[in-house]
Amino acid sequence: MLRTVTAGVDRHELRQIIAGLSEGVILVEPDQTIAYANVAALAMHGAGSIDELGPTVDAYRERFCLRYRNNRTPEAYPIERVVAGERFHDVVVEVTRPDKPEVAFVHSLRSLVATDHQGNPSCLALILKDVSDQFEAEERFERTFNANPAPAVITRLSDLRHVKVNHGFLEMTGHTRDAVIGRSVYEVDVLSGARNRDLAVSRLHQGGTIPQMEACLDLPDGGSRFVIVAGQPIAMGDEPCMLFTFADLELRRKAETALRQSEERFAKAFRLTPVPTLLARAQDFQVTGINEAFTRVFGLGEDGIVGRSLAEVGLWVTDKQRLTFEAALARDAYVLGVEVCLRHGDGANLDCLVSAERVTINDDAFVLLVLQDISERKQTERELFDAIETVMADTSWFSRGLIEKLANLRRPGRDGADASAPNLTVRERQILNLICSGLDDDAIARKLGLSRNTVRNHGAALYRKLGIHKRTEAVVWGRENGFPYQASSS
Repeated sequence: MLRTVTAGVDRHELRQIIAGLSEGVILVEPDQTIAYANVAALAMHGAGSIDELGPTVDAYRERFCLRYRNNRTPEAYPIERVVAGERFHDVVVEVTRPDKPEVAFVHSLRSLVATDHQGNPSCLALILKDVSDQFEAEERFERTFNANPAPAVITRLSDLRHVKVNHGFLEMTGHTRDAVIGRSVYEVDVLSGARNRDLAVSRLHQGGTIPQMEACLDLPDGGSRFVIVAGQPIAMGDEPCMLFTFADLELRRKAETALRQSEERFAKAFRLTPVPTLLARAQDFQVTGINEAFTRVFGLGEDGIVGRSLAEVGLWVTDKQRLTFEAALARDAYVLGVEVCLRHGDGANLDCLVSAERVTINDDAFVLLVLQDISERKQTERELFDAIETVMADTSWFSRGLIEKLANLRRPGRDGADASAPNLTVRERQILNLICSGLDDDAIARKLGLSRNTVRNHGAALYRKLGIHKRTEAVVWGRENGFPYQASSS
């Protein structure tokens, strides 16, 4: 408010000067009469004239409600403080009109009290600045700041004290709001254990950006928490501040620890398993690791196989088996117990069972192959089958029970097969029955009254229909399908 009480002051000229100002100005007399308000001041109250503003301070108080930003209603309105001759600045109030609820402003106020040569008030003025947009932006920031789940603290640079803290920080650390607000950056140390603390402190004092760095915050319960902290300079009103934001590394650290432990267990099991095992990339089957058992069985060390694809190493004896294996793995993501022929480092062939499954390690796709050398078992089986075939070459020396046992040993696991011979003639059934009884071609010819060549011709047709090639296989097939049986004579 400006009050002109000295005769030397030209009120008309003063009002002309005030009228062109962008700031609002209200002139008031010592008797609390509002003498003048410029257009900016009227607009900041939603008023069209000084009468609507109020001719006196009391009328102004009735028409406008003022509230400080801390939600406290002032005992004395700023305009009353001006009349009392009080000097103040940067007083922020919210202004509303009961008769127009949609009208609301935020004013930043200061007083102007000028005196004459005798020290008496000569000019009283209330100067207003509309900061509504600024405070709306700050309110939006505050709502966003508080609602943001990312932990954050705002520190005032003038005294390095925390002025704002959001729920995310309180939840992460266990601090209470009162334990943070007003405390210095060293009391509630947001840079505790920072990897490059000296740089961070230097940037903080300079008001510069603090780059991301790992830190370990001290918690009120005596514990600690690993975080990534970064600082960004911001202004809160006209106050330079630093916005500290945090990323909680605790869950990531636990996940990394669990992953590391899992990888260590996998590596130990991979290394110590007695079965040859190798790890290869899924996309090109390039070998990334082998265990000691693989080197022992296949004679290939890491220098000879790691970093090369299975095709380049020549582990498979035939490309057909390798391509079939790779196709099955691509289709089903696993292969279980497939018999293949693999090559030893010295060139020898090994009969093996291979099982494989796709696995993910550090987000990359790999194939884990487990190889079992069954060369000795296969050799033993071949020797046993050769012995059985030799013995069964002259089945007339053996009883029917022994022949059946030998047949079951030659082809185990086929009990309960189809007992009917497909498309066999009566004569072919008779011949198959006599073969299974242990008779050779000459004996069959005599028994059926046929020539030896006729018996052989019928036998050849019989073999074709059954899909076999040897007499011993005919005996095995017959035993599995209910032969010999009492056939009728032709």
